[in-house]
Amino acid sequence: MKVIVNGACGRMGQAMQQLLQQTPDADLVSGVDIHPTSEKILTKLDDAAAADVLIDFSFHSAIDAVLDYACRQYLPVVIATTGHTPEELQKIDEAAKQIPVFHSGNMSLGIALLCSMAKKAAAVFPEADIEIVETHHKHKVDAPSGTALMLANAMAQARDGAEFAFGRHGMQPRKAGEIGIHSVRRGEIVGIHEVQISTPTQTITLKHEAYTRALFAEGALAAAAFLMTQPAGLYTMEDMVR
Repeated sequence: MKVIVNGACGRMGQAMQQLLQQTPDADLVSGVDIHPTSEKILTKLDDAAAADVLIDFSFHSAIDAVLDYACRQYLPVVIATTGHTPEELQKIDEAAKQIPVFHSGNMSLGIALLCSMAKKAAAVFPEADIEIVETHHKHKVDAPSGTALMLANAMAQARDGAEFAFGRHGMQPRKAGEIGIHSVRRGEIVGIHEVQISTPTQTITLKHEAYTRALFAEGALAAAAFLMTQPAGLYTMEDMVR
């Protein structure tokens, strides 16, 4: 499998490069980044070598260039960035009509399982209070995390009239059906997501903690292999693990 990595010099791009060097049946044919750290890194996708799949670990605002290139090359693309605007998400949906697109707010298999369990718990306890707390390193700029939104959207499917509350301050009593989402930024934490589901008599706490960014690179590579066998369409981690 020949892979192009966009955003190759970022934290996740570097982890992706390291994983590809260790994977016998996968090759990094081009690394692309607008801020190259070596002569081997290209600055434009148009200069990339022919490949089987594109993995994007850049920034959400680069989505136009990523989708334009992928569609022109009819190249499957794994979008592993987060923080997309509604307009950018619409562009992803449109591109998926032409090429296979894998998009997930988190590339971890463990997070996919967490989403599944959280959704089931929300369905079993439809009147429970739900709070999501996500913690990441101090350099992360988007909040809440894409993973927190994945969790919230999964649980919202299990209850009618769900509303998201981002943080709390002032005099704000909790509303029925509300899903609270809170963001913490400190230190160099890779990622912690905790879901608290509380009734008057009990609390269920579901938690996932990432120890190293390698797990996201592993998930992205697995998604790339999965995507190569799929027709045009929009795919998520749920499609891969079902």
